[in-house]
Amino acid sequence: MEIIKGKTKETSLVDELAQAQLSRRKFMRYAGIFGASAAVIGVASCGKDDNDNNSGINLGSGDTGILNYAYALEQLEAAFYIQVATTPYSGITTAETTYFTDIRDHEIAHREFFKTVLAGNAIPALEVNFTSINFASRDSVLATAKAFEDLGVSAYNGAGKLLTTPANLIIAGKIVSVEARHAAAIRDLIAANSFAGNDVVDAASGLDKARTPSEVLSIAGAYLKSKLNASNLPTS
Repeated sequence: MEIIKGKTKETSLVDELAQAQLSRRKFMRYAGIFGASAAVIGVASCGKDDNDNNSGINLGSGDTGILNYAYALEQLEAAFYIQVATTPYSGITTAETTYFTDIRDHEIAHREFFKTVLAGNAIPALEVNFTSINFASRDSVLATAKAFEDLGVSAYNGAGKLLTTPANLIIAGKIVSVEARHAAAIRDLIAANSFAGNDVVDAASGLDKARTPSEVLSIAGAYLKSKLNASNLPTS
């Protein structure tokens, strides 16, 4: 698989962000992600046009497929936190607002990173289905945030072994560490000191859960109107 050397690509991404006149705080978040590796990820064709005969949006194969899989999850999370920030629940605290704003910005950064790197091989924008979420309820929002963050961590943990390009694995490792920080913060908003509960971290090994793409997508699918076709993703 060909790797596109990151210097030119990285410079153009940072220039675009600077031209967008982002705040220094947000700019540094984006720049930190785009500069995370000496090589920006290169991908092969994913065949994303295979979207007929009710097969769904084809994520593709190889590293491209796994990156599109991650991109799909980041789209879902970004859409959720944008909605939370746009319609905050009654009684939301200043601290909670800060948490959700920061997490929203991280998820948008992750989403835009994958979109830019995948370029013409990226799947389209997905339609979400949040009808089961009551955005006016703190309990509903926090429970969904917890579910999404725990799912995201387990998704990256399970997908890491399926990546073949070192640069891709480095990026995945950096993103999953951020997702784990999100999960810990959300869990502690729900119940103090629950950030590493036995339901997600194995007490004996000290390791977090890992889920396969098929397991993750079966859960995430409940929040997506768009149908995804993961039939070409690697399994080992």
